[in-house]
Amino acid sequence: MSKSSAPTPASSHFDEWVSDEFARTEGFTALVVLVAIRDLSVTPLRSTFFHIVGDDIDWTRVSAMFAGAGVGWDGAVFHARSAGGAGPLSDEDARAALRVIEREIMADRMTINDGHFFDNWGRRMKIEEAQPQ
Repeated sequence: MSKSSAPTPASSHFDEWVSDEFARTEGFTALVVLVAIRDLSVTPLRSTFFHIVGDDIDWTRVSAMFAGAGVGWDGAVFHARSAGGAGPLSDEDARAALRVIEREIMADRMTINDGHFFDNWGRRMKIEEAQPQ
């Protein structure tokens, strides 16, 4: 697993991603899986979804929201989904899509790379295969 360089104090890689995604879709649903990272393992902890309907969300607000999850988390995997190419999903569709993502991650941690993976500072991350020592 590799971590990217530290974000500037004014923004994070997450802030750039969410701004770009909102500009592209004019609103979307963020499907999120929080994970713990220990040594060479990544463990899914909790999942949620929320709707992005404006461009005023940033990493500070999102990480504050995740603090209420009741678990210590080290990273978050985001998948952006929109209804018909623009606008957030219905809650029912968001729940169904999130369950699919959860199953995929449980079956193969490398699928985390199919989403947008950020550490708890809002920096981009990537899962890499562990090499035998």
